[in-house]
Order: sequence, then C-alpha cells, then structure tokens
Amino acid sequence: MKARGLVVMKFGGTSVADPEKILRAAERAVQARRRARGVVVVVSAPGEMTDELIGLAHRVSRDPDARELDALLATGEQMSIALFAMACRSHGARAISLTGPQAGILADERHTRSRILEIRPRKILQELASGKIVAVAGFQGVNAAADVTTLGRGGSDLTAVALAAVLKASHCEIFTDVKGVYTADPRIVPDARKIARISYEEMLELAGAGSQVMQARSIDLAHRYGVRIHVRSSFKPAPGTWIEKAGEGPMEEATVTSLALDKGEVRLTVVEVPDKPGVAARVIAELAERDISVDMIVQSAPTHAGVNDISLMTPRPGAEAAKAALETLSRSIGAKRVDLTEGVATITVVGTGFRRHAAIAAKMFGILAEAGINIHMIATSDLKLCCVVDSRHSESALRALHKAFGLARAPRGNPSKRRRRPC
Repeated sequence: MKARGLVVMKFGGTSVADPEKILRAAERAVQARRRARGVVVVVSAPGEMTDELIGLAHRVSRDPDARELDALLATGEQMSIALFAMACRSHGARAISLTGPQAGILADERHTRSRILEIRPRKILQELASGKIVAVAGFQGVNAAADVTTLGRGGSDLTAVALAAVLKASHCEIFTDVKGVYTADPRIVPDARKIARISYEEMLELAGAGSQVMQARSIDLAHRYGVRIHVRSSFKPAPGTWIEKAGEGPMEEATVTSLALDKGEVRLTVVEVPDKPGVAARVIAELAERDISVDMIVQSAPTHAGVNDISLMTPRPGAEAAKAALETLSRSIGAKRVDLTEGVATITVVGTGFRRHAAIAAKMFGILAEAGINIHMIATSDLKLCCVVDSRHSESALRALHKAFGLARAPRGNPSKRRRRPC
C-alpha cells in the first residue's frame, strides 16, 4: 500500500479520559502511521481536567493571576501527551511528546486567550524524520517573555489545524465523542442526521452559533489555509463529516444545512440612546476595549424623541462585567438605563442563499408563530438566519424547525440518501 501524506490527528478530552481510552486512541495513531508518511497527534487534557484545574485555582485565589493560571492549565495537556507517547510505545511504535513551546508554537501576550503568531516546527520535523509519532500538547504556546500561554476554550482544535497548515498535512482528523456534524444537536433532536460534507463557511456559522463540535477560530484558520478537516468518532471506525471547500450545488437555490441552539448568552439593551453619530460606535468600543464578545447587534429606528435602543447578545460568563461597563457609558452619553435579560436562547438556521430567498425566513417565522413562540431579535446573512426566543421554548422550537426544513434522517430500511433540502 502506497503511503499517503502526513496526517495531523487531534483527540479531545473525552477521547483520552482514562488509560483505556488513551490506549485506544494511541492504537488509532499507530495504525495511521503504518499508512501515512508521518503522524502528528494533538491531545487535550483528559476528561474534565481543565475545568477541575480552574476550580482549584479559584479555591486558592478569588482572582487568579492570568500568567499563573496558564501555567496551571497547561499541565493537563502535558499529562496527556506523556501518557499518549507511552501508550504508542506499548503498541510497538516509537513516539515522543512535545509541549506547545517545544513544538515551536509562538503566541502573543494575552494570557488565557492568546493567539498563535507563528509556528517554528523544526523539532517536530526532526522527530518525524526519525520515524516517530509526535504527540503535541494542544491549547498552549509560548510568548515573547518565554511564558506559557493558553489559546482559549477549544484551543486544541486551533493547535491541530495550525500544525496541519504549517506542516502541509494531507488533512486534519478531529476525533471526538460524536460521530460528526449533525443537522441539529442529536441530544435534543433524536432524528438529526449526520452530514457527510459541509463547507468551511457553513461550519464557521455553526460554530459561532453555539455548536460545540469545533472551535470557530480553528475553522476560520482552516478556511484561510485550505486545511481539510475530518470530524469523526473516537470510538467508532465509520467516516464522519468532512469540512472543506464548498462543492458544486444547485444554482440560485437556497438550501438549509443545519440548525444550532445556543443557551449560553444573555441579551443586553442600552435603552433610549440619543440618536447621534458616533454613539453606537462608543457603545461597541466600550465592550471591545474589555475584550467582551458581542453578537447580533440590533439598533431600533429612532423615535420622535430622537432616541433608540441598542440590543446585543453576549456570553453569560462576562455579562455582569459588560453590563457594568455599559452602565458607566450610558451615563456619559445620556442613555436611560441598561437592561440585562436572562432566559433567552438563539436558534440559528445555517445554509446558503438566504439573502436572495425570503422563503427561508418566512418558513422559520411561520413555524415559530404556529408554536406561539415570540421572537425578540432577528439577524440574517446569506449563510444564516438567527432568532432570539425565550429559552424555555427553544428546544421544542428547534425540533419543529428541523422537521419543517426536512432535515431528519431517512427511516430505517429506506436506502435513499437525503441531500440538503432546497427551500
């Protein structure tokens, strides 16, 4: 059998949660090495260790120093790579573990959320040339001060994709506890269907809409560098979902690919903002300066009194800090108050051609109306349509929309293969 090119494999925390799973993952890497020119494996911290380490830090400090927190969090991945290399050797393959700094992953100065600046893979290439499987710690790099930094939630995905880009790998395999990317969360929608292929653009929208399959930053990087990604199960040999350049599809036709539900955000509204040039910019800049994420920014039309409301969605963990910052700003710009609304969720329909076809929005709004579900906010683009609704209705709404858009898998015994449904 002719050896294929270099492959980057990434195993998430659930895939290496205990010694048996580490051995199973290592076996897959060893099998891949027999077929490929070289194998680089990126490994996450085992199980829920990252969350446990964060909890431990907060038990000894109310406000843990960011540098020391990174030093602590990086130990989870370092444990995994050492055990993974040992497991590869148990399967008869030569292997070596490398931390992010040892692998040449250079990052910026922002602790707990740093960005990769450059990768210098000299050490990796040396070890690959000697025939070893190289196990690299995900989620971490080193900054100019020689301090370990971490790349934020889902950072191991980013490490894997970045290494695949720099090493010019044939593709990047992401092993996880799901079988691939689905038309909706199968835990909420039991008849959700696994998608065989999805474009970078659609997957980026899904990741940004709350899908937990992959980190959005990693998809953006894969798109820019053309890294093909195969998301598949750590525990089943079947093919998963390929994330790659969009293929040919029906011309001038709108299609729905998948739905996502995000319950992790709250709505902030700056009430009665003076309708003056530059005020909206000040509102968003106030949050940007504090590195607070925002989504679905909606400004209402001005009233006869010359004021409007600005609403946005922001992740729940930083919501109180965001509200406090906006309250300070609201006093200086003459706004009335800042409201924080909990108990909301965002439902996102992802596909193509939405901007040119109002039928998608009409169907979505009609289904929600039939279910008696009120829409609080709406945002749209050519690839997605988002609605903010009450959280208590969100799961039933997701199931109703999934059915209405014809995304369910074919019944058992039906050999026909479903395709993305034109709408």
